[in-house]
Amino acid sequence: MEKFAVIGLGLFGTELAMRLADAGAEVIAIDKDPELVEAIRDKVAVAVCLDSANEQALLSQGIDKVDVAIVGIGTSFEASALTTVILKQLGVPRVISRATSPVRADILARIGADSVINPEHESAERWSSRLLAPAVMERSVVAEGHSLAQVVAPKIFHNKTLQELDMPKKYGVLVVAIRPPAAEAGEEGQPTERPSLITAPGPDRTIEPGDVLVVIGENEAINALPAD
Repeated sequence: MEKFAVIGLGLFGTELAMRLADAGAEVIAIDKDPELVEAIRDKVAVAVCLDSANEQALLSQGIDKVDVAIVGIGTSFEASALTTVILKQLGVPRVISRATSPVRADILARIGADSVINPEHESAERWSSRLLAPAVMERSVVAEGHSLAQVVAPKIFHNKTLQELDMPKKYGVLVVAIRPPAAEAGEEGQPTERPSLITAPGPDRTIEPGDVLVVIGENEAINALPAD
């Protein structure tokens, strides 16, 4: 499981940090407001009160060792932008920053943010799902703790049949359909149409590069599926 830092514990940041922690991820939660930090202290691995614009303060908490940092600061765009720059300078592999307008989103992307969040349009639930299971393209809840999800087939699945993969036993999910790439180039250079969706694929169906698997199972099992 990846290690996350959530910086800025407003409504969005707090909910995101708690959802990631509830899923078993190691989360460092950071804010300048001691009351917000105290409120989440027992729900994440580490909760600390500090100024995220202070590079040495971030280093003291090992922020340079996290896999993903989410900058959820909403009260000051300047603080958000500076924190984004510092995180990239520290070598954090993936920095996701909050923006409340297209102009601010463009600025954050230009100064190094790998992705931009608009909390007014995207929920913490959706982002926690994306962070925990980046291979999952779409997800629909079918029952408590269970989902139907579309997952890009990872390389280790390529050129193997469903029988060989034995996904219900090895991964705890059932493949109910496969969506192949829309078309391939034929010998004459013309597109060769392929089925848009294969429902109830047989055990001898081979997984090919570009296939999207429609799977059903427990959320934890779906989150644990391998990704490239």
